[in-house]
Amino acid sequence: MRWIETKGPYILLGILFLWIFIFAIYNSYFDKGWHLILVSIFLITALLTILVIVIKKTKKPKTQANVKEFEKSLKGGLFHFKCPTCKGIFALKKSKSNDEKPVKMTCPDCGIVGIISPKPKSCEQEIPEKKSVKANFKCASCGEGITVWAEGSELYNDLHIFSCPFCGKDERLKRF
Repeated sequence: MRWIETKGPYILLGILFLWIFIFAIYNSYFDKGWHLILVSIFLITALLTILVIVIKKTKKPKTQANVKEFEKSLKGGLFHFKCPTCKGIFALKKSKSNDEKPVKMTCPDCGIVGIISPKPKSCEQEIPEKKSVKANFKCASCGEGITVWAEGSELYNDLHIFSCPFCGKDERLKRF
């Protein structure tokens, strides 16, 4: 039902109302006796208009599909996590997929320092639709990068990543 998302149904209904109006003027000028037919067609068109409006208003957004499409567009994938302290959901995008090191970082929502293991469980049951502005970090040793988003809120203003998930160096990654 992609056609319902466009202006097409409204244009068609507008043309139909215009034709009904033209026939009503023609009927009244030449007294053809089409009153009952024109009123019936007008009521059917009005009901179709209401139906189109209701369908457009009750259309549910496909947020899960949007998140999946967003993930497909990212090299390395997007991984969602839930902070054990504040229960805030955040996302990490890594530029390599073969990382074997834990990541020590501050939570993008509450600022508490935590460690994400090399093989963590990714949180997927309640991924919010909105994303904050991204924060990009780069390791000075290996040059690899990591991107962080807070889901549905703003980033914690003093966000830091204290270890590189790729080379394992315990050095604060530079934000750029």
